[in-house]
Amino acid sequence: MILLRQALRTSLCRGSALCSRPISVPRGPRLPGDACRGYANKKIKSTASLVPGSKQPITDEGARAEHAKADEKMAAAVAWFRRDCAAVETRATGRVTPAVLDPVRVKLPHSDRECRLDELATVGVRDGSTLLITIFDEENVKHVEKALYDSKLPNIIPQKHDSRTIKIPIPKPTLESNMALVTAAGRQSEDVRVQIRKVHQASLKRGNYKKHSIELEEFQKLTDRHIAEVDKIVAGLKKATNLNSKK
Repeated sequence: MILLRQALRTSLCRGSALCSRPISVPRGPRLPGDACRGYANKKIKSTASLVPGSKQPITDEGARAEHAKADEKMAAAVAWFRRDCAAVETRATGRVTPAVLDPVRVKLPHSDRECRLDELATVGVRDGSTLLITIFDEENVKHVEKALYDSKLPNIIPQKHDSRTIKIPIPKPTLESNMALVTAAGRQSEDVRVQIRKVHQASLKRGNYKKHSIELEEFQKLTDRHIAEVDKIVAGLKKATNLNSKK
């Protein structure tokens, strides 16, 4: 009986020892999908240094030179028109000054260029209503007289005073005369706009720039800016002559 109890006790101890041991399960081969996935640290790219397409400068040296040349030509046309309109405004307000004749250009037979009137003569004012032109060289009197007619300035009718002097009586401005002045300036403004667009097209033709390129955009902005200046000059002239509502 004693031996039977000892045998049962020994059997129970062995069973509890087997239950307390961890069971080892054999593992199969690791599949590629079982590998731990790692995530790369993505760096956020700053956009602070990026320049919008509309503000990017022209980088090509040839295009920059062509842009500067076009700007110079367009600006010269606008400056010429601004001077003419200043003379028109002077006349429209009734002031008689030598600046009235600033648009006049004289072509001499022995010269390849057109001369300004002040290069060939002096211009003065008599009695506040008459311009007196005294030509330096008597041989140029007929050329100056022709230039005055060819300028087609409203109400400018030259009269020969003596061998070297031409006088031009300036009538007092009226609403009709002011309208004629502004209308003439309006036609002249169209000529200036055409000149600006021709410079634009010539620059694009020489550059042969790609469609949607920054060069095309910059040349267009340049053209728009100078044409806007012409529009501003015309608007200022209408305001100065009280013809804002007139065409």
